[in-house]
Amino acid sequence: MGKIKTITVDNFDKEVLQADGKVLLDFWASWCGPCRMLSPVIDEIASENPDLIVGKVNVDEQGALSRKFKVMSIPTLIVFDKGEVVNKNVGFINKLQVEALLK
Repeated sequence: MGKIKTITVDNFDKEVLQADGKVLLDFWASWCGPCRMLSPVIDEIASENPDLIVGKVNVDEQGALSRKFKVMSIPTLIVFDKGEVVNKNVGFINKLQVEALLK
């Protein structure tokens, strides 16, 4: 894969809950400085882990998903495995920390 998907309310079930493997979701906004700092890290993780599904959720456009997962601050990363939340981080983290979040 290696491609980052835009996750919306409409495709969330198919892309995240019904996914075969792990899914990393990045809750972000264009006006968020730490989100912009995290974006290249997420791009690297996606390109280096072809089996990982990586999605971005724009909190300004997808308020329902933000509320569902109680995203109060961004960036927030949530890791799903077989449709279940298995890990979560709020705030900027470096690449090694993102990789640890996925383990």
